[in-house]
Amino acid sequence: MKTDQISNAIQLDSSGRLIHLLGLEGLSKKHLTNILDVADSLIDSNGKLKKSKVLDNMSIANLFFEPSTRTRNTFEIAAKRTSANVINVDLKNSATKKNESIIDTMRTLEAMQIDMFVIRHKQNGLPHMVAESIGNVSILNAGDGINAHPTQALLDMLSIRQHKKDFKKLSVAIVGDIVHSRVAHSDIQALKTLGTTDIRLIAPPPLQYDAEKCVAINCYDDIEKGIEDCDVVMILRLQKERMLEAEIPNEQEYFDRYGLSTGRLALAKPDAIVMHPGPINRGVEIESSVADGPNSIILKQVTNGIAVRMAVMEILARKD
Repeated sequence: MKTDQISNAIQLDSSGRLIHLLGLEGLSKKHLTNILDVADSLIDSNGKLKKSKVLDNMSIANLFFEPSTRTRNTFEIAAKRTSANVINVDLKNSATKKNESIIDTMRTLEAMQIDMFVIRHKQNGLPHMVAESIGNVSILNAGDGINAHPTQALLDMLSIRQHKKDFKKLSVAIVGDIVHSRVAHSDIQALKTLGTTDIRLIAPPPLQYDAEKCVAINCYDDIEKGIEDCDVVMILRLQKERMLEAEIPNEQEYFDRYGLSTGRLALAKPDAIVMHPGPINRGVEIESSVADGPNSIILKQVTNGIAVRMAVMEILARKD
């Protein structure tokens, strides 16, 4: 069974309430908009994050089986700002190193009365498998393999909405390693759900979507054609840890052909916003003058990531 089919089956209860966040497949526009609205309500008029008591006396375990800076730290900050107790599980010294299965580890944590698990893992579908096996804990997918990264897509949608308002009228270009990027896969799903029809994927052929998926989406191997008159330009890093050696482009050649420079950005609309999920590789996928320039909202995405993760936790914690 595909992970998107699993998501549809188990992340909503019989009344349609969100009980896990595993992916964006199967979630309605209403679900996504509700998360964005709650996240917006957690940011004051000065752009500062609010605090809440919604998760008071609840416990959240961060289980990051892959390295992370932005995602892990923003999940931890989000949990603390909603008054939860946070446990960062030391996976390097956990029982999984003694050949205990992941599910047994999760069941042990469940017995410790943890309320939510935030899971990042290199295996596609691992958070979905945990959600199927664990009965009384909400599961938040913080990135599984090349499959999905739902909270990153939601923070991207919040960032776009703050600047562009109407998703239906947008032209959005996603540039970089599409095939290995769970961020791209979730962003594409979110954009479609919110009504965007002009989605442009720009990548070298080995890093592009397959031909079947490109039928419904505009695919380019020429960045200058792809970003022309775009409202939003999302840049992705090369996922070298997920590539075969033969797929890894020469970095200088990649920048020459696909890097976002000031000159190339000028082909987009004058008020186009530039986004990047991080970490940024300057001089490989983006020029410093663009990353730090007036069109960039990269740091705003980080702040919005806390608001979105707070919002998801609050929604999962509600029993109504």
